[in-house]
Amino acid sequence: MENSRLSAVAEPASPAPATTAHDAVATGTADDPRALGLVSSAHFTVDTFSNMYAPLLPLLIPRLGLSLAGAGGLAMVFQVAASLSQIGFGRLADRWRPRFLLVGGPLLAALLLSLLGFARTPLELGLLLVGGGLGIAAFHPPGAMVAYRAGGARPGFAMSVFVTSGTLGFAMAPLVVAPLAEHYGLRATGWLMFPGLLVFLCFLWKAPALPAVDRTRSRKLRELRPVARPLALLYSVVVLRTMATLSFATFVPVLLTGQGMSVSQAGRAVAMYLFACGIGGFWGGTLADRFGPRRVIVISLVAATPFVLTAPFFERWTFTLLLAVGGCFLQSTQPVNVSFAQTLAPGHAATVSSLMMGAAWGMGGVLAPATGWVADQLGLRVMLFLLGLLPLAAAACAARLPEDRRVHAPAMPAEVGVAEPHS
Repeated sequence: MENSRLSAVAEPASPAPATTAHDAVATGTADDPRALGLVSSAHFTVDTFSNMYAPLLPLLIPRLGLSLAGAGGLAMVFQVAASLSQIGFGRLADRWRPRFLLVGGPLLAALLLSLLGFARTPLELGLLLVGGGLGIAAFHPPGAMVAYRAGGARPGFAMSVFVTSGTLGFAMAPLVVAPLAEHYGLRATGWLMFPGLLVFLCFLWKAPALPAVDRTRSRKLRELRPVARPLALLYSVVVLRTMATLSFATFVPVLLTGQGMSVSQAGRAVAMYLFACGIGGFWGGTLADRFGPRRVIVISLVAATPFVLTAPFFERWTFTLLLAVGGCFLQSTQPVNVSFAQTLAPGHAATVSSLMMGAAWGMGGVLAPATGWVADQLGLRVMLFLLGLLPLAAAACAARLPEDRRVHAPAMPAEVGVAEPHS
């Protein structure tokens, strides 16, 4: 990595020239659809595994004698392993061997999480969740780094493709895992190991190239001090947005079944909400490439507010439709946050990606249970209405981000592409 100073990133002295496709190639960030397609396919698969636990709970609880508190505790442990630990893997990717994490993460997740149906005790289940969660966490920071750099002059679009693939995989899991286990038994989850192994073999054959780690230069976290404020603001945006989106996904089935929907209908409503979030994640980064990241983040969060605020006053499918539109706007900010963070700190791309994805997502998930306490005290509808105010708080944080013209395009040290197989 070149010895570019991070302080130059945030100086407002003179606007940086726009990054053209030629500039992107010259700095080692040429458009590479093959690398983007491969890493996005892997993201789809990895995030499908990340959402296997919840759909299996109705079968795991009676089989293992789990209490609801025990099931919730295991979910919290999995969240820590899969999300909060990403910051450690991000540091490893920036300082050590990112390709090892990129290839090994999906393999570990596939091997362990596909065996959830084979667990005989809560301890075995917990160990599988922790190990599989660490595999998920290992993949995300280097995966985001590959996607960003493979985008060339359109990093927002590339990050949108990467993020959307993960969102769709997360939404797909309940539609695949639950029917499989319900019809063929819990041990049928073992068949899901094979898609993960296929991704692993594809990476071994043509792994996306990553810039070589310069071990002669010590990358210290203090190098991030010049951009600490905008990174903190971006982190706050992601935590607030995640707290809202995860809480909606958690309590929507409770509200809808209370309104007379069946469990399967409520599940389809949640899937509709998650797929709408995936659509938003796709176009958000594309718009950021054209209009600038800060503008897109603020406008999207403000646009989501009226939909999520008014949704609790309606019922059933009208409620679901309004929430889906609001979720589409909310999720459109996710790829923008990640690509913006990598632009601020190109020398720590994996670290800041882990902050914007895993660490912020995990913190939002940890805070989300607090909304259950609010619902017990004030009622479910009031709690959902209050959640609708979180996008406004996130927009207030985003409005304090630096002007788009003050964010310089990163200079990358090595071309990102698809490595040819070894002969």
